[in-house]
Order: sequence, then C-alpha cells, then structure tokens
Amino acid sequence: MLSFDTIQTPPNPSVVNTHRILVVEDEDVIRDMIVLALEDEGYEITAVNDGRSALNLLQQEDKNSQATETEFDLLVLDLMLPQVNGLDICRLLRYQGNIIPILILSAKASETDRVLGLEVGADDYLTKPFSMRELVARCRALIRRQNLTNSSSSSVKQFRDITLYTQECRVTVGEQEISLSPKEYRLLELFMSYPRRVWSRDQLIEQIWGPDFLGDTKTVDVHIRWLREKLEKDPSQPEYLITVRGFGYRFG
Repeated sequence: MLSFDTIQTPPNPSVVNTHRILVVEDEDVIRDMIVLALEDEGYEITAVNDGRSALNLLQQEDKNSQATETEFDLLVLDLMLPQVNGLDICRLLRYQGNIIPILILSAKASETDRVLGLEVGADDYLTKPFSMRELVARCRALIRRQNLTNSSSSSVKQFRDITLYTQECRVTVGEQEISLSPKEYRLLELFMSYPRRVWSRDQLIEQIWGPDFLGDTKTVDVHIRWLREKLEKDPSQPEYLITVRGFGYRFG
C-alpha cells in the first residue's frame, strides 16, 4: 500500500527534533514504516492502531494542556480504522476546537473523498500507496506552517487581498478600507487566525457572542451574509467565507 523508498542520505544522529507526532494506522507494516521514517527525521512518535485509542490520547491531552499548548504537533490519521473511523475523529476534534494539524492517509483517492476529508477538518490528504519521502515532506510542511501560526505575534493578518490590522481594528480589501461592526470584525479575525478550519454555528456563537448568548444561531448566518457583502466581489459566489453544508463555515 505504500512505496518503501527511503531518504537517500542517512539521518544525522545529532539532529534533535522536539516535535511530537501521533500516528494512527491499523496496518502494522505501514504503521511501523511510518514510525521509522519519522523517527529518522528526529520526531518523537506515538503510534496506535485504532480510533478510540487516538481519541483517548488527544482528549487526555486537552484536559492537561493549555489552549495554546498541545502535546502533539501533528496527527497522521488513517481513515479506515477499528472502533472510530478517521472522518469521525476529524469531525469531533474540530467540533471540540482542537486545532492540531491533521494529515489523512487513505486508499480512497477520488476527488469526492479528498474534498470530504478536507471539509471535515483535515489539513492535508495523502492517498495510498504513497512515498515515504512525500509523507515526511508533508509532515514537515504542516508542522512548519503550524509553527509560523503559533509563533506569529504580528499585528497584521493577511489572506490574499484582505489585510486585518489587529492593533488598529482595521480591515482593508485591496487598497480600500472597509467598515465592520465589532461582531463582524471579531468573526473575521477568528476566521483569518485559522484559515480553512470549519467552524460550526454553535462554536462561532461561543467564540464571538459568548456561552451565555440566548439568541438563535441564525444570528451567525446574518453576520456571515453581512461580511460577504463587504468582502466578496460576488457574495452569491463567495471566495473567502465558504459554507460547508452540514457543518458550518470556513475561511479560504
């Protein structure tokens, strides 16, 4: 199910990598090869063979860690797993607000399968059979991207031609400044902080309006519509604020 090509240059034993990766794969040979390849890169690996064990580890991590500190830096996740499948794990983690980068591994290679995996919360999707070289490269890229997000203390968030100046509470589209209400601004700031993450209406209510909000979740839809009218060239065909049917909204 995978190519066993190895990195041509041997790993440098002096390289120490502090990042931790959780590998969830039920096929022993594939799991062992993934662990070996990632350990050769200096990563610290925890490997399990079923979805329930993975959730137990990740949910225990949430109980013990601060919101900005996670035990694992990356989740490498097979889809076809015993007990709890990979798609359900993705859905649950994102619903709970866990932002760990997720790389899906799957023999399902159709466009529909890839889109579904990304829409339920995965950050990348690698089809079997795959090259170990490519797997390592994708893991490295996801961790690097997450590090840039976590370490960024910049007062400016940029996505395509949208720029958000956090210290000034100001937003521009291209060179034109747009006027946003406080709730619209906070929604946009949240979306731009986690591009491509899918947020349910309940999650957005809790993040922006607070847990004591007694209104209807349709409030979210109204504010999304107002934001689209201000950000999108064609609000009926949005490029930024995307509806993920059955789940909620994502940015980008």
